[in-house]
Amino acid sequence: MTLNSAIYAGHVLHVRSRPKKHSLRYSVFSLLVDLDEIEELNGRMRLFGYNRAALYSVHDVDHGNGRPGELRNWVEERLSAAGLKATDWKIRMLCYPRILGYVFNPLTVYFCYRADGALEAVLYEVCNTFNERHTYVIPVKADGGAILRHRCAKEMYVSPFMPMNCEYNFRISPPSDDVAINIGENDPEGPLLFATFSGRRRPLSDKGLLHMVLKYPLMTLKVMGGIHWEALKLWWKGVPIYRHKPAAARIASTIVVQNGMNKS
Repeated sequence: MTLNSAIYAGHVLHVRSRPKKHSLRYSVFSLLVDLDEIEELNGRMRLFGYNRAALYSVHDVDHGNGRPGELRNWVEERLSAAGLKATDWKIRMLCYPRILGYVFNPLTVYFCYRADGALEAVLYEVCNTFNERHTYVIPVKADGGAILRHRCAKEMYVSPFMPMNCEYNFRISPPSDDVAINIGENDPEGPLLFATFSGRRRPLSDKGLLHMVLKYPLMTLKVMGGIHWEALKLWWKGVPIYRHKPAAARIASTIVVQNGMNKS
C-alpha cells in the first residue's frame, strides 16, 4: 500500500533584517500524517505511535482543541466555519513528532483536500512557549497555482523579540516530492523576519524513522534548546523585548477571508 503519510527531511532557516541582523539554520525533519492513515500507522509500526508512548508519536493533546479523538472533527469544524462544506475531507498534517514523549511545534500545517484531490484550504496552527495556540484558517483560491500565497494579521504573541502589530505572509509549496513553508513577518515599516522549512520526501516506515534517530538525534529537544539559545543571542545584540500578554483564550482560531483580512 502506498501511503500519503511521509517523512520530510530538510532544514529550517530564519533571517532577521531589523533592528539587528540575525540568522540561524538547523537540520530538522517533519512528519506528514494523513489522518485517514494514522490508526493504521499506529497499528503496524513499532517506532510510531498515535496517542500512545513510542519513540516517535503524535498526540491529539498537542494539536487542535487538545482533546483526544477530536482532531479530525476539530479541523472539519474549522473548515465548516470558513464556509467550506465538502464531505469526506482528506486531511494531512505536517508537524514535528514527539520524540521520547517530548515535542514543541512552533507551526503545524494542515492541508485539506476534497475527495477529488483538490486542495481546498490550509490551516496554520501556531504555538508559543506559553502553551497558547492559534490557528489561521485560509481557503485556497481555485486559480492560485502550484505555489500558495496567503497573508493574515498576527493574532497571538509568539516571540519576545517580535511586536504584535505584524502581518504573516505565507508562500507554500504543498507536499509532493518536496515541501516548502516560507513565512515572512512584516510590521508597518516593512519586512522583519523570513523563516522557511524545506524538506525532501522519504517513505514513512520503521526503517525511515530509525534513520531519523541517527541523523537527527533528540531533534525536538534541539528545537526548544535552539529557541532559547537564539533568544539569548538576540538579547545580547540588544534587540528590544516585547512582554507577553496572555491570549484571551489559550486555544483559538481565526477565519481568514480571500483578501487576507481576518475575522473571528
